[in-house]
Amino acid sequence: MQFPDVGRLWQTVTYFEALPLVACLQRTLGHNPPPATVMPQGEIMMDLSQPTGVDLWGALDDVVMGGMSRSSLVADPAGARFEGMVTTQNNGGFASVRTRNLEPPLDLSGTTGLTLRVRGDGKRYKLLVRDSSSWDSLAYGAQFDTQPATWITVKIPFADLVPVFRAKTVPSAPPMVLTQVISLQLMLSKFAYDGQINPTFQPGDFRLQISTIGTYTDAPFPTL
Repeated sequence: MQFPDVGRLWQTVTYFEALPLVACLQRTLGHNPPPATVMPQGEIMMDLSQPTGVDLWGALDDVVMGGMSRSSLVADPAGARFEGMVTTQNNGGFASVRTRNLEPPLDLSGTTGLTLRVRGDGKRYKLLVRDSSSWDSLAYGAQFDTQPATWITVKIPFADLVPVFRAKTVPSAPPMVLTQVISLQLMLSKFAYDGQINPTFQPGDFRLQISTIGTYTDAPFPTL
C-alpha cells in the first residue's frame, strides 16, 4: 500500500477552502485565492475554450480519501481537456475537476436543463451540480456516455438529476434550488451509484474535452 500524496491533498483543501481553519488562515495571511468569476449567463454559461473558463476549476481526485488518481483541466482553444490517470490503488477509483463556489450563484430557473459540448474517449462520466456552498454537501448528478474522438452535445434535464451524497442516492432529498447553483463538477469514477460499477470504467489514462457548458429551454406546446 502506498502512502497518499500529502502535497496534493493540501493543494486540494487550500484551493477549495475545504477546511474552515485553512480558509480563515488564508484570509488572515492574505493568501486567499481569488473568487470564481462567472461568465455572463445565457445559453452558454461557460466557454471552456477560453482560459478564463478554465481558471474556475481545480482538481478534486481520490487523494482526499487516500487514493492515487490524478487529473487536471488543461486549457485548449478547441475546448479544455479534463485528463489524467485513474487508479483503484489505495481504495481509490475516481478523478474529477470542480469549480470553486461561484460568486454570484447561477440562477438557472426558467431553463429546462444543461448542455455540454464534449469530445470523449468512449467512457461514461458524471456531471455533479450543487446548490450549497458547503464543501462536502449533497449533489445532484447525471451520468453521460461519450463517443471516442467525436464531438457530441449532451443534454441533461434538471428533472433527471439524481440527489447523491458520496455516490449514494438520497431519495428523500428536496429538488435542487435552480436559483442558487453554487458549483459544477465533472468526474470519472469506478462507481455509478449505490455501489454499482460504471460499466465503461477502466484504470489508466482518460480524456474528456469540453468546449462549452450551457442551458437549454424546451419550447412550450402551442396553445390551440
